[in-house]
Amino acid sequence: MTQPQPQPGILDIQLYVGGKSSVQGVPDILKLSSNENPNGPPASAQQALAEVASMLHRYPSSDHSGLRAALAELHGLDAQRIICGCGSDELISFLCQAYSGPEVEVIHTEHGFLMYRLYAMAAGARLVRVPEKERHVDVQAILAAITPRTGMIFIANPGNPTGTNISDADIAELIAKTPKSVVIVLDGAYADYVEGWDGGARFVEAHDNVIMLRTLSKMYGLGGLRVGWGYGPQHIIDVLNRVRGPFNISVPALAAGEAAVRDHEFVIQHRAQNNAARAYLAKELAALGVASDKSDANFILARFSDQAQAEACDDYLQNLGILVRRVGSYGLPQCLRITVPDIAGCARVVQAVQSFLEKKP
Repeated sequence: MTQPQPQPGILDIQLYVGGKSSVQGVPDILKLSSNENPNGPPASAQQALAEVASMLHRYPSSDHSGLRAALAELHGLDAQRIICGCGSDELISFLCQAYSGPEVEVIHTEHGFLMYRLYAMAAGARLVRVPEKERHVDVQAILAAITPRTGMIFIANPGNPTGTNISDADIAELIAKTPKSVVIVLDGAYADYVEGWDGGARFVEAHDNVIMLRTLSKMYGLGGLRVGWGYGPQHIIDVLNRVRGPFNISVPALAAGEAAVRDHEFVIQHRAQNNAARAYLAKELAALGVASDKSDANFILARFSDQAQAEACDDYLQNLGILVRRVGSYGLPQCLRITVPDIAGCARVVQAVQSFLEKKP
């Protein structure tokens, strides 16, 4: 019997699977699988959320003016060139809708964020995967992959799930040698954890084909509300607003997002806590023989001897209520991505990994 058929390529998309949040029969879960802020959202955001509870019958602002103004003030940007989305994932979707499609090539790196691939495939684009150098973005490999069909390049900085960073010099070289008709997307979901890094705003200001993406899900602890934003040339922002639904961010999300963005002290405190705990976790695991690259995010990518050992360690940790993330789908089957908890949580992870290694024959 004939039935409706999706567009070519849709059925080739592998469903995205989020990090585990529970294990049946195991209490005292330490969830380190989704790169969430262990402190939760700022108290200011929680208060703002409560204050709009009586307004849920009202449609949200369609222009997100309050949130855009807060972001512009914090980062010294032009509010008219900011676009907000239901997480930065939605903005990735908009970009693929607007600037890719059949016969258009979209470049992503070997271990790049999965959603670049999924949304590009949904738009019918051709995926071009370029290698990284030891889990670091290789600008020369990207430049070598550009063809007349290239429409967009996605780069996460810091990377997910690698945590590694790209230098300003490398970004500048990439932009200088890329045709101006190609959209370069600098995804800074973890930029808030890098002291002094503006997520790429300086490059956006200087070029007509560069856009940066940011999120309030990580540093600001608002993953459950889904608030992301982008900053780009006016002509790109105008295009994206044409494919954006008018009410794509809810009343609670807008209120909590604006309050969080204005809570500067929260960011300062959590960045310091995260970066100290991250250094401790990486050092202690390295002492056990589990290496990781220097991370500039709120997680580390722990490397084991092979896939079997990584998966066995994950199974062991799950039995103890510690949930981390396997990253075989990112081409890193021998690794586990571990969100950085507080110091007590770090100590629990280290102790568990040590116990696992000591028990292995």
